[in-house]
Amino acid sequence: MYTVYDFDGSGNGYKVWLLLHFLGEKYERVRVNVLKGETHSDDFLKINPVGKIPALVLEDGRALPESNAIMHYLAEGTPWLPDDRFAHAQVLSWTYFEQYSHEPNIAVLRFWRHFLEMTPELEAQAPEKEKKSHAALAVMEKQLAYTDWLVGNGPTIADIALYAYTHVADEGGISLADYPGINRWLDRFASLPNYVPITYHD
Repeated sequence: MYTVYDFDGSGNGYKVWLLLHFLGEKYERVRVNVLKGETHSDDFLKINPVGKIPALVLEDGRALPESNAIMHYLAEGTPWLPDDRFAHAQVLSWTYFEQYSHEPNIAVLRFWRHFLEMTPELEAQAPEKEKKSHAALAVMEKQLAYTDWLVGNGPTIADIALYAYTHVADEGGISLADYPGINRWLDRFASLPNYVPITYHD
């Protein structure tokens, strides 16, 4: 059985256990409170020396960090990761886009505004984050305006990667009202068999 270390409310952690749900895999979740610095404890640093969640621990004790790398590992040999080389590369391309252009803006704004108290310093940085968030959403909208999924004819880990923080973008003050393609995709994704919603910290 897999063990998933994550923080309730984390989109990156959600990606991992949502995929495990879709795959029908058994797993145990261990909550690590990032707000209390628990990712920097000696015990957790043995699992991920970088001190970040999520982390996946295999039955043999090996640990794998980074949400998209974990999904790639879990999805290998399943419909969530295409066998076709080009489609496989397209999936990777979208996950790189998520980590470079999407997550640093939409997810960071959400973390600031949903989990922290906004300071003048953070408020000063917010407009640029908002601008870049909408730029990332515009890229997604161009694709999802005419396709059901980001790659191919069915959902892949690319969709999970981008769904995780897009569907809660409003918690960071980012409205999705002007993105009809994205909204149809969000509804389509949430209707998938074995879908489960994100959970939040106590």
